[in-house]
Amino acid sequence: MIPVEIAHIVLPLIVAISIALMLTRPRGIPEVWWISGGALLLVVLRLVPLKLAGKAVAEGSDVYLFLIGMMLLSELAREQGVFDWVASVAVRGAKGSCSRLFLLVYGVGTLVTIFMSNDATAVVLTPAILTAVRKAKVSPLPYLFVCALIANAASFVLPISNPANLVVFHTGMPPLGTWLADFGIPSLLSIVVTYIVMRFLFREDLAKQIECEVDDVTLSANGKLVLTGLAMMIGVLLTASAFKRDLGLPTCLAALVITAIVSIKTKSNPLKLAREISWGTLLLVAGLFIMVDAVESQGALKLTQQWLTWASNLGQTAGTMVVGFAVGIANNIVNNLPLGLIAGGTIEAAHTKGLIANAVLIGVDLGPNLSVTGSLATILWLLALRKDSGAETGGEKLDVSFWKFLKVGMVAMPAALFAALGGALLMHMMTGQH
Repeated sequence: MIPVEIAHIVLPLIVAISIALMLTRPRGIPEVWWISGGALLLVVLRLVPLKLAGKAVAEGSDVYLFLIGMMLLSELAREQGVFDWVASVAVRGAKGSCSRLFLLVYGVGTLVTIFMSNDATAVVLTPAILTAVRKAKVSPLPYLFVCALIANAASFVLPISNPANLVVFHTGMPPLGTWLADFGIPSLLSIVVTYIVMRFLFREDLAKQIECEVDDVTLSANGKLVLTGLAMMIGVLLTASAFKRDLGLPTCLAALVITAIVSIKTKSNPLKLAREISWGTLLLVAGLFIMVDAVESQGALKLTQQWLTWASNLGQTAGTMVVGFAVGIANNIVNNLPLGLIAGGTIEAAHTKGLIANAVLIGVDLGPNLSVTGSLATILWLLALRKDSGAETGGEKLDVSFWKFLKVGMVAMPAALFAALGGALLMHMMTGQH
C-alpha cells in the first residue's frame, strides 16, 4: 500500500501523464490505451479502491448505451446506402460550388447536432460527408472540420444537443423555455461566428468548383426505413429530455429495434454490425470516469468550488468571461465529459445559479473546439476518420493531427466562445436577472 503522502503526488502524476500521452499519441498508439492503461495502473497500485473504480465505471452507463446506439445506427445507415444517398443529394445540391456544398454540410451538421446530439454528428454524419467529398473529388478537410466544430458549436441549443448538458445541470436542469431564453442567442452567435471563421480559414479551397458529375442515387426501401427510424429516435430523445430522463437506454433500445427490423427484412446477420462498433471508445470513456473520481477523491472539488466562488466575485462581465474561458480551455486538458462531471458537482456544491452557471455550461460545450481531444464527440470524429486511414481523398490521408486541428481551433474557439458569452451577458441584462 502506497503511503498517503506519496499517493497525493503519484495519483495526479499518473493522470497527467496519461492525458499527455493521449494528446500526443506516441508511435501512433490510440488514445484508449493510454487512458485505460493509466486507469488500470491506478487500480493496480491501489491508488483507487476497486469499489470506487467500479462505481466510476457504472456512472458512465448512460453514455455507453448512448454511444452504442449511435454507432450501431451509423453502421446500419452505411450498410443500407443512406450515406451514399446523402452524399449524392449534397453534391448535386451544391451545383458545382464548393462554398455551397460547405454551407449545405454546415446546415445539416447544425440540425443533426441540435436534434440528435453532438456525438451523433461525429458518429453518423462524418461518414456521410466523407462519402460526399469522395464523390465530389474535392479537398476533404473543410467539410470534415465542419462535422467536428459544429458538433460543439451547436451543442447547447437544446438540452439533448450534448450529453454533457445533462451531466452539468444534473438534477437542476432548467425547463425548456428557460433554457431557450438563456442559451438561444448565445448558441446562435456560436453557430454563426464558427461558420464565418471556418469560411475564412478555408477560403482558398471553397473558392474552387466541383468538376465531376455525380450520379443520382435512389434511396432503397430499407434505407428509407433507417431514415424513419432516425426520425423516431429524435422524437424519443426529445420526449426523454422533456421528462428529464437519461438518454442512453432509449437511444440504445431504439437502435436495437431498428436494427432488428431491418435485419429481419433483409435476412442479414446483425452481429456483423455489432463487430463494427468501436468498443475501444467505451473503454476510453470508462477510463476517464475512473480518473475523474480519483482526482475528486483527493479534494479537487473543494478547490474548484473555491475558484468558482472567487471568479463569481470578480463582477458580472469579468466573472462570466473568466469562468467561460477557464472552463473552455480546461476541456482540452481533461476532456469535456469528465470536466462536465466536475463542473456539475462544483455548481451543485457551490449552489451556483444564473449567469455564472450558464458560463460554465457554454465553456464545457464550446471550449472543446480548441483541440482534437477536447470532447468525446471530437474524439469520435477522429476515430471515424481513422477508420478509413488506408484510403486517401484528394491526396490527403484521413487523419488529423493534434497540431493541425489546433491551428483551426485556436482561431475558431476563442472567437465563438467570446461571442457566446457576450450573448449570455446580453440576455442576462435584457431579462434583468440577478
